[in-house]
Amino acid sequence: MTAPLDITVLGLSITSSWGNGHATTYRGLLREMAARGHRITFLERDVPWYAGAHRDCPAPLGVDTILYGSLEELYDRHAERVRRADAVIVGSYVPDGVAVGDWVQATARGLTAFYDIDTPVTLAGLAGGGTAYLAARQIPGYGLYLSFTGGPTLTRLERAFGSPMARPLHCSADPASHRPQPAAERWALGYLGTYSNDRQPVLDRLLLGAAQALPEQRFVVAGPQYPADIAWPANVERIEHLPPPAHPGFYSAQRFTLNVTRADMVRAGWSPSVRLFEAAACGAPIISDAWDGLDSLFRPGREIIIARDTAAVLDALTRLSEAEVQALGKRARTRVLAAHTAAHRAGELEAHLRTALRLRGAGVIPVPRAAAAGARA
Repeated sequence: MTAPLDITVLGLSITSSWGNGHATTYRGLLREMAARGHRITFLERDVPWYAGAHRDCPAPLGVDTILYGSLEELYDRHAERVRRADAVIVGSYVPDGVAVGDWVQATARGLTAFYDIDTPVTLAGLAGGGTAYLAARQIPGYGLYLSFTGGPTLTRLERAFGSPMARPLHCSADPASHRPQPAAERWALGYLGTYSNDRQPVLDRLLLGAAQALPEQRFVVAGPQYPADIAWPANVERIEHLPPPAHPGFYSAQRFTLNVTRADMVRAGWSPSVRLFEAAACGAPIISDAWDGLDSLFRPGREIIIARDTAAVLDALTRLSEAEVQALGKRARTRVLAAHTAAHRAGELEAHLRTALRLRGAGVIPVPRAAAAGARA
């Protein structure tokens, strides 16, 4: 029997889903890793915008979750935890992530890994001079780069940035919490996502354009941080924030749900969002913008509708029969349950970690030098 692993994760957030897609991904993935027998610790920076009412899951199942208030507290109180772990994973968008990464690479004795839930955004930032959570010089020091994005991006991480081992680890759905709910149809089309200025033109075209063309039908946009000056059509309802437990009911009350992808991720391709898998797990018929690699996850026309303009959305809303719409959602749910659940991702993560640990032991993956600029061991 293979020995369980002691894994420490330093991520953006697992306790709060407010304005981020990281928390639900970590919750399902790490719960399933714990179910496989691994010991999981999650270290999260305690920041005010994830506190109070926004902390919707203060004690995730299967995970020893610890909040720390500053870099000094992290260094002073948790060095031994990082030092003894078999694997230490640093996530994208961690506050002061460059300093955290330097410290982890200088402190950890086991494998160090980076989990990038925002890979195309990260690479665009590195091309522009760097990000606040990852420096290009750190990539060779992470023995494993776990990427939200698959496809050619993995080769780029290894060849252009020197990653010893880049592997895909897409987001997923948690079937324990994402499943169809009995709900009357409230909206013809809905969208769930935090505001992003590069997504907004696509949302304007695919959802607001359809709402203007079909004033007799109802639409909805849920998510925080939308500017006050957006002119919402009268038949578009706005919901500021939906906590994760409300997502299945939200998806189940829509005839279709819309998936819109950030521009950097469209350019990279092979970058499914967590909302895509979660909506499909709820049996929601999905209309999505187009990007390379989407057809490797869902079959266009059978499990998902691809829309490049308002006309394609209007065609789906007006031409397809109710039976066709329901069949579309059921087939998408079947695909997710077969390949894209949190349990599937946990199996992939364990396999990647064990491969990297084996290669590290054989000297194929180098051990980072004990000191990095600015690190405090």
